[in-house]
Amino acid sequence: MPKPIRENMPYRDCVGVAVFNRRGQVFIGRRKPEDDPEDSSEMGAPWQMPQGGIDKGEAPLETAHRELFEETSIRSVRLIAEAPEWIYYDLPDEALGVALKGKYRGQRQRWFAFLFTGDEAEINVLEPGQGQHPAEFNAWRWEELKRMPDIVVEFKHDAYEQVVAAFADIPEQVSDG
Repeated sequence: MPKPIRENMPYRDCVGVAVFNRRGQVFIGRRKPEDDPEDSSEMGAPWQMPQGGIDKGEAPLETAHRELFEETSIRSVRLIAEAPEWIYYDLPDEALGVALKGKYRGQRQRWFAFLFTGDEAEINVLEPGQGQHPAEFNAWRWEELKRMPDIVVEFKHDAYEQVVAAFADIPEQVSDG
């Protein structure tokens, strides 16, 4: 089967979610390799912030809340900011025609920043959505936002640089100390 032509493929619309705690750190999850639609853990960097596709007729903010719950069980959040524009990334050549159901060249993401207002006991990545959704992460932790571009899979590096730039002032705004 011939390799698809990148320029003829669309971007998949999705959201990304930066959940900040009161220390100004963001939630990150470690992708389960067998459930990773982009094979990013196979490429050496399985950590990322929650993200997911926008369903037909769904508003991006609605998607952000839904995806966050489906991946982490988190509901206790307050919207802080929205990135001013769409952020794009392309899949690497070896994943083109394979990852993202083989239909997309990459993703076009709308990013939202939330403040986590609940107790950490609410976070459950192993049985997310109160056990109603399959786990996409097998671990989670809090991380410094500015470190994210260096710990995500390489093909998302530039997108995460844009996320850091869009939300750079948030850690200071939400920090308790």
